[in-house]
Amino acid sequence: MASPRALLSVWEKTGIHLLASELESLGWEIISTGGTARKLRDSGLPITDVSEITNHPEVFDGRVKTLHPAVHAGILSRRNVEKDMDTLESLGYEPIDLVCVNLYPFEETAEREPPASISELIEMIDIGGPTMIRSAAKNHSDVIVLTNPEQYQEALDDLARSGGDPSGIGLERRKELALAAFQCTASYDASVATELEKRFSESTMPSRLHISSGTGTELRYGENPHQAAFFYPDSDQNSSGLSLATQSGGKPLSYNNYLDLDSALKVARSLISGFPEHHSCVIVKHTNPCGASVDESQKGAWKNALSSDPESAFGCVVAFTHKVQLDTALEIGDHFFECMIAPGYEPEAMEVLSTKKNRRMMILDPLPTRDERIRLRQVDGGWLSQTQGLPDFDWPAIESVTEKKLEDADINLAKFGCLVIAETKSNAILLVSESETGLSTVGVGPGQTSRVEAVRIASARAGDRANGSMLISDALFPFRDSIDSANQVGVRAVVQPGGSVRDNEVIEAANEYGISMIFTGTRLFLH
Repeated sequence: MASPRALLSVWEKTGIHLLASELESLGWEIISTGGTARKLRDSGLPITDVSEITNHPEVFDGRVKTLHPAVHAGILSRRNVEKDMDTLESLGYEPIDLVCVNLYPFEETAEREPPASISELIEMIDIGGPTMIRSAAKNHSDVIVLTNPEQYQEALDDLARSGGDPSGIGLERRKELALAAFQCTASYDASVATELEKRFSESTMPSRLHISSGTGTELRYGENPHQAAFFYPDSDQNSSGLSLATQSGGKPLSYNNYLDLDSALKVARSLISGFPEHHSCVIVKHTNPCGASVDESQKGAWKNALSSDPESAFGCVVAFTHKVQLDTALEIGDHFFECMIAPGYEPEAMEVLSTKKNRRMMILDPLPTRDERIRLRQVDGGWLSQTQGLPDFDWPAIESVTEKKLEDADINLAKFGCLVIAETKSNAILLVSESETGLSTVGVGPGQTSRVEAVRIASARAGDRANGSMLISDALFPFRDSIDSANQVGVRAVVQPGGSVRDNEVIEAANEYGISMIFTGTRLFLH
């Protein structure tokens, strides 16, 4: 009986020597290509070059190596179809029982900085590899397909138990490997199509979506216990989000935890961009910030963010922009929070925070500044895409529209408020004030169907601290009633985009109360 044959052709050579040597010891013939063959032969293993079975040399700098009937007939022939096997024999070809391939690193090359040239990128588009993978996966009942070094050891263990017979890997496992193989090539093709559209098209938005991800992780449940849920990590090698965060303590993250952590991170990263020298703290509840602060000290940032709405902060998610310090952890004390995310924790701070067993401390290091990216959102029947990033204001060009002018010293406070409100669900109103050593929200009115009601909620949260505060609105005021309400609690300045047909009435109301007001010209809706 002929020895089973394995075709090994990999870019990432981790584990390939072990795989080849173990297969050889189990009586397999090893066929290989290019650099893989050289590596294995140099280690002393007997290797059959693919050109020996195709009777054709590798050509065009390796562009054509395995695209030959001797290879694909050996992979695709159905062992239980007599006509297939007769044809294979008449052509002088032999079956191939295992294919191990991983692909040229297109994604890594595409994401390299500085960017790779288009000619270099094109050469990283693998042709023969995906073809062999798909052929083997299609005929998985007869051919074992391996696409990841993590699969090697289990395959070797199964084959060892059968004395090297390919039947040692059963049909159910072959199905799993075939599915992984098709997912591998689908993800690869999605990366190629997406990157080439960026390079070849002048459009900001893709004409079609090709979404791929890493392997999903099952979550305990969705937004509610009766809903199933998964988290799928971004396949982007340059990802800087939650898929890279590590967890210390507590239960696995829930669906809602991910949503709240994402919201907290967006605000925190925005504040890093605007106030890189300060400590920032963001407290989020149900995806909305209920408190945010920048301060000279981290402890001060926490205290001021918490005082914005201590009631809503029960069971919150917290984000810090710097390593969490011991005095901050001591100040947090027994406060009930679900999750915290930061670039790191002082060992003593982690010890203090871990005294409550259900707390999840997440580490994301580095915590980068916010950049503009295309964001996707699914709706029934399709997808929406838009660019999303930091709010874009030309602050030096913005002028007061009221008789009382906004003081230059207030611009930083306005910047702070706009960075926070950009990540607060509409209709949103913030009241912000200077603290002794920084800037802070003192009242948040998020996600209301009525703008004046958002003013009332923010004012109620602020209480006496509303007096002398600055009001930030994510969109225009359709009526003067919001200014009337703001005046009742002592607001001294208003920042809004303007653009209402009743702007003059709103400005007149501000003049009547001696409130300064600026129009930014930029709406900050968030749905």
